[in-house]
Amino acid sequence: MKELSDLGVIREVGHNKELEITAPVIVEYNHSKSIMVWDFGSLTTYTVPERYPIPKIQIALTQISQAVYISVKNALKGFTQNLVTPRERKYLRIIVYCWVYEYLGITFGIKNAPSHFQRMMNRIFPEELSEGWLIIYIHDVIFGSKTWEEHIYRLSRVLSKFQSIKMKISSKKCHFGFKGVNALGHVVSGLSIGHDKNKVAALLLKTMLQNKKEIQSFLGFAGYYRQQIKHFRSMGRPLYMFCDKDTVFEMTVDRVKSCEYLRQALPTAPPLLIPDFKLLFKLYIDVSGYGMGAALHQVQLINNQPVEGPICFISRQIEPIESRYGASQIKFYAFSGTWKSLINFWRDVFFN
Repeated sequence: MKELSDLGVIREVGHNKELEITAPVIVEYNHSKSIMVWDFGSLTTYTVPERYPIPKIQIALTQISQAVYISVKNALKGFTQNLVTPRERKYLRIIVYCWVYEYLGITFGIKNAPSHFQRMMNRIFPEELSEGWLIIYIHDVIFGSKTWEEHIYRLSRVLSKFQSIKMKISSKKCHFGFKGVNALGHVVSGLSIGHDKNKVAALLLKTMLQNKKEIQSFLGFAGYYRQQIKHFRSMGRPLYMFCDKDTVFEMTVDRVKSCEYLRQALPTAPPLLIPDFKLLFKLYIDVSGYGMGAALHQVQLINNQPVEGPICFISRQIEPIESRYGASQIKFYAFSGTWKSLINFWRDVFFN
């Protein structure tokens, strides 16, 4: 609490203040590091949702295609630098033992916090975003360049914007001028996007799933990397069907196989090439009795050698009515559905 207070994130509330809404805090210790956990559920219930889009990570990361130097900047303590008015702070009060504190800015666990912070960051960097070389994902700022001089110029523009609004950045989470960086759960370079091995290691260590909530959590984590896993939706079908409301918990043979497939597929998944829109694409489509999938490939020069690799994998389950279609008809629907999913790759692209 002292660290947060010294950073100007929270302040202690006097004994003469009315306590209308407060959230209890639990301090968890993980690997000798303390983590605060709180619940603002009562506040969330009465909060009107803000409809502001968060970028799709896979699409956003394609902006650093062919970059030689990449930098990542991270706003220190995230949302807390987005200050709230004094009269709204009473809704952001927490209880720790016998002391009461209030946040001076928006904190994690607040409804609309991600979308509101994303909107604020987009308004800070309008020119950089319109020029197409800057990626903003909530409190992460990523950019790349082909030359060192260009990278220094872009870095100075980004830092000057941070300085103008007095926003602090985290030195531990910032990387400058690397050929490859860990960002947004991925290992990113100017040529490819791979998974972060440290993140995926947690998936391998997970024991047998014990209840429906653990299965939903498992699918949520694996689904974050679904574009890197072949036949993700069809192979995960037994687990997705298990998440239906009235399904009784039972780890059948199919569900265990589905879990093991996803658990083993991600660590061995190939890195995805960042698309080069000057080159042709290849689209492979596959259909089975209960799922359809597609792989978007491209041949690129890597170390002066032509290499064909995947750009993304797309899959989904076949609906009951679609299972009645003939082979040609279902393949057409697979192609049509894949084409719609690839709408972000349409512009100026020719398919083989």
